[in-house]
Amino acid sequence: MEALQRLHNRGSISTGFNIDNSCKFEADNDEHLYVTTMTSGNRRTWTYSIWFKRTEIGFTNVLIHFGVNSHVTRMMIDDTDQLWIDMCDTGSTNYRSKTNRLFRDTSAWYHVVLRVDTTQGTEADRMKVYINGVEETSWAQHQIPPQNLDTLANTTAGGYDSMGIGTYVWAGSSWDGNFSGYIAQVAHVDGQSYAATEFGEFDDDTGIWKPKDITGLTYGSSNNSFLLDFSNSSDLGNDSSGNNNDWSLSNIAAADQATDTPTNNFCTWSPLWNYASYPTISEGATKVRIDDSTNEGAKATIGLTNGKWYWEAKPVGTIGSQYIGIQTDGDSNIYSNANSLLNNYTMVINTTGRYYSYSGSLSESSAGQFTDFTTSQWLGIALDMDSGTQTIKYYKDGSLILTRDLISDMQGQTVFPFLVNYENRSWDINFGGYTINTISSAATDANGYGTFEYAPPSGYYAICTKNLEEYG
Repeated sequence: MEALQRLHNRGSISTGFNIDNSCKFEADNDEHLYVTTMTSGNRRTWTYSIWFKRTEIGFTNVLIHFGVNSHVTRMMIDDTDQLWIDMCDTGSTNYRSKTNRLFRDTSAWYHVVLRVDTTQGTEADRMKVYINGVEETSWAQHQIPPQNLDTLANTTAGGYDSMGIGTYVWAGSSWDGNFSGYIAQVAHVDGQSYAATEFGEFDDDTGIWKPKDITGLTYGSSNNSFLLDFSNSSDLGNDSSGNNNDWSLSNIAAADQATDTPTNNFCTWSPLWNYASYPTISEGATKVRIDDSTNEGAKATIGLTNGKWYWEAKPVGTIGSQYIGIQTDGDSNIYSNANSLLNNYTMVINTTGRYYSYSGSLSESSAGQFTDFTTSQWLGIALDMDSGTQTIKYYKDGSLILTRDLISDMQGQTVFPFLVNYENRSWDINFGGYTINTISSAATDANGYGTFEYAPPSGYYAICTKNLEEYG
């Protein structure tokens, strides 16, 4: 586990410094940040640092882009989930490096530092990449730029004065390669080559790579240096480095500010479980939609063994065959028959009053345990994994409607939030770190974590790493 934690930051309660906000990006909505007014700076020496958490995999996600069309300096994750670094000047030669490492863990935050100084005589010192504090040395392809290469960072040369985060410029005006997930604490320093230790440090107790406060970092007076901390929801492109190099927003609004961060990582839906049919997951892995006319299952990124936990959901589409609850560890098959939901141990309800459990065979309750939901109502789920008899409770708009003991095969096991959608019946989910729905009450748990429509019941908490460190 320690080795896994060193590679993937899942957050820690003992961070010392906290990042309070991130920005949610969705590729389908063409959400990105951009600048089209770079000025002449240092093209040979610069540093870029970014924290990100992917929520969708298998397509190109751009992390930073300088330039236009094929003349670019950029860092991105391609459709094979490998990290690419491209270095190009205004000519036709491109120097590309590509990791062997795959970036497919949607439960974790990654930190990448790209350190460039092409003035160095030693080839290996001209470009260094650090992933969660460790210099990357395993490359599928590795082309170091030549000495004194003038990259397309920090320049207006040839009209290549555009920058993009979460996208790259193509054909001079269109944008492509959009990112899906969360991005936090993004910094670019024109004229300085900084090691990863300027941006983060290893926790003494856990060995987890964690962020540092970089507001006091020397950014210089360059018109290209910036620090984006996403702390101002009304101005998510605000540069807090002191240089006032603000970014323009494309399809990003105040509602895209999130509290899912590298220092408090929230539960989301995972695209990595192996189901026979899988829905489309989007909007920071909180929106789950059906792809076809079969039953499609999804499970969350965080499993729960101890503690008391709360999350919310809102039904979408036709009320009926959308199911939500919990499931044990392991992959599962979702059958075409709505009454044969799964193979693993499972407990779910649907929106018309039925309760189901599976423990070797399927058990279905009679209808009428509660009245049908509407698409304007919130379902609250409270899971008690601490009591002698573990239970799950369901709430409708804050009022308790059903309590069930966990079936015997689930008692004492690790369980995950779980759902099944059918046809045009689905869910929007709120684990507290982000939701696409407007929250009117902005309730939190007793520790102040999460943003919910209804306050969690006393003693129940949002599923996030701060709370897991204390109760999980």
